[in-house]
Amino acid sequence: MQEESKKEDSSMVGENFPIYVSGFQRGWIERGTPIGFSTIYLGVVPKKNSIINAVYFKLNDPSQIKNYDKRENTYCRIKVPRDDIQALSSINLPEGQFWIYTTSGKQLAAPSSDYPIVQSYVDIFLSGCFSIEEKYHLKNFARDCIKTTSNWSGHWVNDRIYPRTAFDNIPYVAKIDPLLAVELPQFFKLIKIE
Repeated sequence: MQEESKKEDSSMVGENFPIYVSGFQRGWIERGTPIGFSTIYLGVVPKKNSIINAVYFKLNDPSQIKNYDKRENTYCRIKVPRDDIQALSSINLPEGQFWIYTTSGKQLAAPSSDYPIVQSYVDIFLSGCFSIEEKYHLKNFARDCIKTTSNWSGHWVNDRIYPRTAFDNIPYVAKIDPLLAVELPQFFKLIKIE
């Protein structure tokens, strides 16, 4: 969701546009590497009758998809049928192919004490959601990011002081905690500070 994240691999990309994508479920399901401090990451799997809010962006140079394939090397890129995408802004979907990176079976896992959800990654994800919400005046887009994400868990650590996930600036921290406290109170109260 976060604009800055996608530009790390290519500056030849268009802006993010909000969409709903049918037939997929997002969740805390992608096991990180077991080296050092491990974490669980967001992943996506095909799932009938599910829907997630997301973004699409255009690659100005289609050959740049190889950079994203390299970056997302633990994921599998699959084509999304155009009929499964609904634009959430006044901008019509462009012509072309739409792709999504899904979690491969060998990486699937649930959050655990060895692979917890980490607050720095939640912050990056929800900062991107808040940014889209504000840019496109989409009420509750960030809330929908939480509600369309599965596998929230009490295996959750607040690593903001020493983040496991590298980030430079999380501009929406003041909004993230209150939203999480309202939407996920049973898990929010269990977050441990590292």
